[in-house]
Amino acid sequence: MKKLKVGIIGATGMVGQRFVQILENHPWFEIKILAASERSKNKTYAEAVKEKWCLETKIPEKIKNIILMDSIHDYKKICSSVDFVFCAVNIKKEDVIKLENMYAQNGCPVISNNSAHRWTPDVPLIIPEINPEHTEIIKIQKKRLKTKKGFIAVKPNCSLQCFLPVLFPLKKFELKSVIISTYQAISGAGKIFKNFPEIIDNIIPYIEGEEQKTELEPLKILGTIGENSIINSDRPKIISNCIRVPTSNGHLASVFAEFENDVSTDEIINIWENFDPIKLPSSPKKLIKCYYEQDRPQVKLDRNRDNGMGFNVGRLIKYDKNKIKFICSSHNTIRGAAGGAVLLAELLYQKKYLY
Repeated sequence: MKKLKVGIIGATGMVGQRFVQILENHPWFEIKILAASERSKNKTYAEAVKEKWCLETKIPEKIKNIILMDSIHDYKKICSSVDFVFCAVNIKKEDVIKLENMYAQNGCPVISNNSAHRWTPDVPLIIPEINPEHTEIIKIQKKRLKTKKGFIAVKPNCSLQCFLPVLFPLKKFELKSVIISTYQAISGAGKIFKNFPEIIDNIIPYIEGEEQKTELEPLKILGTIGENSIINSDRPKIISNCIRVPTSNGHLASVFAEFENDVSTDEIINIWENFDPIKLPSSPKKLIKCYYEQDRPQVKLDRNRDNGMGFNVGRLIKYDKNKIKFICSSHNTIRGAAGGAVLLAELLYQKKYLY
């Protein structure tokens, strides 16, 4: 199989680094271009990252000496050199929209980690195990963009990716409402402990924009394709608190869910244990792992399960005939960010949108 050539836009940031790590030995994709801001142009990747490299593994040897390009001024050259790009830039929302549109309209598919296009009506917001059919909206988007190949597809916010894939398989019970508190690692803010001193011995009870994303993005993911847009679902009603905690990686959520129908914990566990709708190169061996110890899942112990791509759930309790509570977790910069985007790209490759 001939590998597709990939560009990473925003390659020096924390999520960009995860893309580099995950794609090092990918069976379908090969890193061809690394791009960042103008100040990094013409530097090797190792020179540009230096002490900013924050992952547990070293920079891959074959990546170190790749010369960085300018994400904006070199976009035409980048588009002509790759089959598609991953985008994880840290710039203003309006600038992200302009940048991603620029690539897409120049015929280059964009798999985005950014939030800017999540509410563009014809841009799919996809968790591959939940709504792979939303890729069909790309045909409509291409007509709007007037391109044959270029388009934008987006992965959702990291916070909801630790709980929505656990709730989705329970659709037979008809999910009515969710009350959730997320406890989010500092890497979700692009931070490590040495540059986030205010989090030491502290919990910060507010993360700007996270509650809105957590409550609303699931409705688009669970929606349906209309004539020219994705029509949001009107259920479930989600109420959230999003809290920053002093953990390096891994988001954890406390979930209270109400259903229209009576629920059975035995049946729920059976559904979770056997939910495995797709198999792609980056899919975990076991999508949802149930823990039966009272003190699991824990982010430090469980975040790296199956290369950080799985979902972990425990402390399932039925407290009314149609109500349950549980704890769930996932790795926020792998499954919730770069890994989720790579899985989305694999889905799009499988469906022949990338070539």
